[in-house]
Amino acid sequence: MSMAEGARILIVEARFYEDIADNLVRGCVQALTAHGAGYKRIIVPGILEIPAVIRYAVRTMELRAVDHRYAGYVVLGCAIKGETDHYEHVCHEAMSGVSRMVLDYSLALGNGILTCPTRELALERSRPEGKDLGGKAARSCLRMIEVKREMGL
Repeated sequence: MSMAEGARILIVEARFYEDIADNLVRGCVQALTAHGAGYKRIIVPGILEIPAVIRYAVRTMELRAVDHRYAGYVVLGCAIKGETDHYEHVCHEAMSGVSRMVLDYSLALGNGILTCPTRELALERSRPEGKDLGGKAARSCLRMIEVKREMGL
């Protein structure tokens, strides 16, 4: 039995590319339920909004504004390179924001944000029957919950 069994996970899901998001969520939920973890989904427009939601969740727990606590987080979304440099800025800010939350608040987090040069690559990486990066992000989160518990956090 996994030490992360019964854990409550917050999935923060960017829906800018809905078909890719659906694939990521499918893989993520399959992995979480296979390991006996519960989850709540929060939907945001794009990957840039993801770090803010993680911070909101941490803040509500700090303020004891909610009865439940999240043992871990899974972030899902996608950015696909376009014709301008917007892609680089969005990817950098989203990833550094997520990393900052993890390090500042000692969070167990699985990162399933895809940053791909083409839609085809994003689809292949998102499909549960393909690279299953949603499932991999969920399993990473569950492993990090175990690591935190092993270290007494």
